[in-house]
Amino acid sequence: MEIKAITNQTRISPRKVRLVADSIRNMSIDDALLALRVTKKRGSYVLTKTLNSAIANAQNNAKIDRANLRIMEILVSDGPALKRYHASTRGRIHPYKRRSTNLQIILKEVTK
Repeated sequence: MEIKAITNQTRISPRKVRLVADSIRNMSIDDALLALRVTKKRGSYVLTKTLNSAIANAQNNAKIDRANLRIMEILVSDGPALKRYHASTRGRIHPYKRRSTNLQIILKEVTK
């Protein structure tokens, strides 16, 4: 059975979240939470919150024991970008994007 947790439009660049997400793919739940706790990256906070939400969904909605859960998939995609401008010399502007992230964590039940 698959359990999902989705976080949309988080104000952090997807590149920063992917860096941390790649390190915890295919881990057990406890190992992933421990790795996220000691990781000194901003993306680990967002992943921790979404992973805890997925665990709560599994326990409360699907009545699955936490010990039987494993991370099946972590999808990190681009959210909408805020277009902003920096003032420059001689009346010019320099555009830049403030990127956001859509994050989806899918857990699966592993039978022992």
